[in-house]
Amino acid sequence: MSGHALVVGEALVDVVRRAGTDPVEHVGGSPLNVAVGLGRLGRAVQFTTRIADDPRGTRILGYLADSGVSLTPGSAAADRTATAQAMIDETGSASYEFDIAWEPVAPPPTVDAVLVHTGSIATVLGPGCELVAELVAQQAVSSTVSFDPNVRPALIGDPARGRARIDRLVALADVVKASDEDLGWYAPDRDPVDTARGWLSRGPAIVAVTRGAKGSVAVCAAGTVEIPAVEADVVDTVGAGDAFTAGLLDGLWTRNLLGAEKRDALRAIGTDALREVLTTAAWTSALTVARAGADLPTRAEREAARESGGRVRRPPSRKTPSQKSPSAT
Repeated sequence: MSGHALVVGEALVDVVRRAGTDPVEHVGGSPLNVAVGLGRLGRAVQFTTRIADDPRGTRILGYLADSGVSLTPGSAAADRTATAQAMIDETGSASYEFDIAWEPVAPPPTVDAVLVHTGSIATVLGPGCELVAELVAQQAVSSTVSFDPNVRPALIGDPARGRARIDRLVALADVVKASDEDLGWYAPDRDPVDTARGWLSRGPAIVAVTRGAKGSVAVCAAGTVEIPAVEADVVDTVGAGDAFTAGLLDGLWTRNLLGAEKRDALRAIGTDALREVLTTAAWTSALTVARAGADLPTRAEREAARESGGRVRRPPSRKTPSQKSPSAT
């Protein structure tokens, strides 16, 4: 399939802290991770964000270039590059504190974008979230729209307004991916899969829910599909959901189901096809949690892992500009 993906959202540096060790910095941000994931899988990607002309911003630029992702001109005009302080507990799970201002540049027209993806902070933090919603509405005429709320409660001052902004993107989206934690925040007294079915009734063709070690479940018009997680040696879970999203979108792209003209075909996806797409996403995520930071796999790495089968072991660290000590900034 020709065309490219347009990803819109935050780019930042994760300052990862573990008990008893010095902090380490990784390039991150949920939309950035999805852009990089698609780029490493060989997809053409343009990324619209907001970073600064500072050492951390320079590191992000190098990381994107190494992954084959192009940056929308004007994206490097912030006062400072955003950061997230990530604390990793003994299970590998991460909690975050953010320093971010979100005012993205408007990208030029992208008439050949078969996919527009956004999510997380970019869709709920003002003033930039309003531009993102407008852009998505415009692009929906020609592109498949993908949305991952990736909720960060610490940055949502008014939960009711945050839920309303999520509702707006769900209604515009063709594909929604959320974690069970996201849906637990959105509707704390409701089963996450029931919430996903409610979202499906508002317009999306697919709503997928990740559940960590419990695997994932997705709903579509044809029914509900559930798959187990791929077993992996977990280093940390940073970027696991973003890797799943990249794998999910790549799987749909491979099946020629992206682009506005394919909207009916996407809505008609069967449960067998959806199961295979979810499995592709699960392998993408498993390879990511086996490395420190959001270090998403290439297509060759994923294919090799699937062919070998079994548990995903920790691979050698990839040498990229994404990981440095804070003293390097």
